[in-house]
Amino acid sequence: MESYIIAFLASLFAGFINAIAGGGTLITFPALIWVGVEPVSANITNTVALWLGPLAGAFSYRQIIKENFPTLVIFLLPSILGAILGAFLLMNTPSDTFRKAIPFLIGFATLLLALSDFILRMLKNVGVRSNSLIAFILQFATAVYGSYFGAGIGIMMMASIALSGVANVQVAIGLKNFLGFLINLLGAFIFLFSGKVMYDFVLVMMGGFVVGGYLGALTAQKLNNEVVKLFIIFWGFFLSFAFFLKEFYLIP
Repeated sequence: MESYIIAFLASLFAGFINAIAGGGTLITFPALIWVGVEPVSANITNTVALWLGPLAGAFSYRQIIKENFPTLVIFLLPSILGAILGAFLLMNTPSDTFRKAIPFLIGFATLLLALSDFILRMLKNVGVRSNSLIAFILQFATAVYGSYFGAGIGIMMMASIALSGVANVQVAIGLKNFLGFLINLLGAFIFLFSGKVMYDFVLVMMGGFVVGGYLGALTAQKLNNEVVKLFIIFWGFFLSFAFFLKEFYLIP
């Protein structure tokens, strides 16, 4: 029961901060490991549980998505192919190998979040031109990573969408939400057949993600987004360092 409470509270908090600043996987993934779930199973379970969050975000942007459907089509194929490849890579990654990759995956995701404003500002300042081929390749790589681990893919998708020539931030966010939902949904569907989904935790965490996302959306305008973002960045780098020490036998 204590494990379920921890998982629910983690997903509740993750859903809340995802609605505000993103980075919720940096909360739920370590929480599942903490309660004793094997790392690959923890990552798979987290993916299966969180797909409702991006769906809610996509629904809120449904009009923008509809109006920009031709642009969305550009990203559908690389997203589908990348998500499928990433899911199969994860299912075929030995647990020990994935465990040793954890600190680097978390560190990479946290670095993306930390540099997100800088990256987007640089893209804007240099006047990124449309380049469909580069956008296609970047989106494919993003989908592979997103299905394999997931944390921090939002900024990667914002970059690939910008490279396709989309200058309107609201349009980019709407497309990102839909593509994030698609990547997570495909990964979750494939993971259902992996034999590594902890369905009891999925049911508990889905509720937490939904409630947390709803509460986050209600209070987003009242909170200082930068403070929340800084907390997530600090938490992510702390986890990366702690997992590095643990997995490379520097501490018990």
